[in-house]
Amino acid sequence: MTALGRLFRTTVFKLSLAFICIFAAGAVLTNFAIGFNVKRLLDSQITETVEAEITGLNEQYAEGGIRQLVEVIEKRARQPGSSLYLVTNFAGEALAGNVAVLPEGVLDRPGTVETNYRRSGDAQPTHHALARVFLLPGGFRLLVGRDTQEREGLRRVLGRALINSILFLGVVGMLGGLFVARRVLRRVDAMGSSAQSFMAGDMAGRLPLAGTNDELDRLAGNLNGMLDRISALLNGLKEVSDNIAHDLRTPLTRLRNGAERGLAQGAGPQEQRAALEKTIAEADGLIRVFDALLMIARAEAGSGREGMAPCDAAEIAGGIAELYEPSAEEAGLSLRFVNAGPLPVIGVRELIGQTIANLCDNAVKYGGVPEHASEILVETKRVGVNAEISVADRGPGIAPADREKALARFARLEGARSRPGSGLGLSLAAAVARLHGGALRLEDNQPGLRVVLSLPLVSSAGAGK
Repeated sequence: MTALGRLFRTTVFKLSLAFICIFAAGAVLTNFAIGFNVKRLLDSQITETVEAEITGLNEQYAEGGIRQLVEVIEKRARQPGSSLYLVTNFAGEALAGNVAVLPEGVLDRPGTVETNYRRSGDAQPTHHALARVFLLPGGFRLLVGRDTQEREGLRRVLGRALINSILFLGVVGMLGGLFVARRVLRRVDAMGSSAQSFMAGDMAGRLPLAGTNDELDRLAGNLNGMLDRISALLNGLKEVSDNIAHDLRTPLTRLRNGAERGLAQGAGPQEQRAALEKTIAEADGLIRVFDALLMIARAEAGSGREGMAPCDAAEIAGGIAELYEPSAEEAGLSLRFVNAGPLPVIGVRELIGQTIANLCDNAVKYGGVPEHASEILVETKRVGVNAEISVADRGPGIAPADREKALARFARLEGARSRPGSGLGLSLAAAVARLHGGALRLEDNQPGLRVVLSLPLVSSAGAGK
């Protein structure tokens, strides 16, 4: 397809043609309205002029009879640019005037008429006039009228103006449509080229922005946001694949070695049972890892939104805190729960509970050091339009530079490599927070770590729906 053909097929050019047609139709209607009003105005003026002349001539007839009327009409008919005059007797014979020929039957219909006529001594066969026929006493008939040549000339001028304006509008509209379509097509082609580069594997490519903040810029901005999200998901998928390959290799190796020991020659029933129990424990750990990965994937894909319902985040946090009090005591820690009142939110109760449980589990594992008071504080409160559930400990904490890394899947910082765990707890918590339209923050507890789960609050009316 040629470049010009592509321009003609663009939506912008088609819209330009549509607007040209609309404007042309508007111009035609406007011209007809103007012509109609001008005709009505001119007809009204002619009618008023004719009525005034008939009134005067009728007075002349009343004063001097038909003789004086004939003299007045003969005098007026000889003046340049005069009106049309004709006086006939009861037999239809002309007595005076400047009208030589009229269609048959015109004088038989008193009142205002539009008719063709020919002036006396005029070589042109016919003219058009607006006239009035008046019946005088004695059977005499008086016709007074005005030629409509000016009216017809004005209508022709308006018609030519309409044709010229439509032609001018069509040419300018076509050129303007081609110019605008070319500019828009150039931007769309640039977007298409960037999209093709992205599909070809260039994850860094984005749609260009013109900086005009028009609808194409807004569309490109939204698509760039979508591409950023797709790129992030693909990078996350790649990281998950790499992490699974590296982090699950060790437990799978232990699983295989345990099975080999159970099958080794000379192993008694007790050794085989111990090997099977250890194999089952390793398999359970792998299942928990894959369950956590599945929950993260579902949360990031938004597939859990269909199970959302009104719930009290403070109540959920209180139940989880009570559940982890014995575990904290076994680890030599104290767990305290501070509740500032109900926190109504819309969410999946099980996912919110799992998130708070992961935070409490991390606090129990890493939250105690001998030189500090080993307390875990679970606190709920309102902050503006959000509900915040925080879990704070007095452990070594996480350095600010490592906090973003700690939210990644299978993240195992230096101080946590010797402790049991898969490195998925904070990643799951962040995914659940995003699913609910909230956020997860890691803060300094001075000393220790404070993890804040922020979720949007809902009104009591909204919670009841």
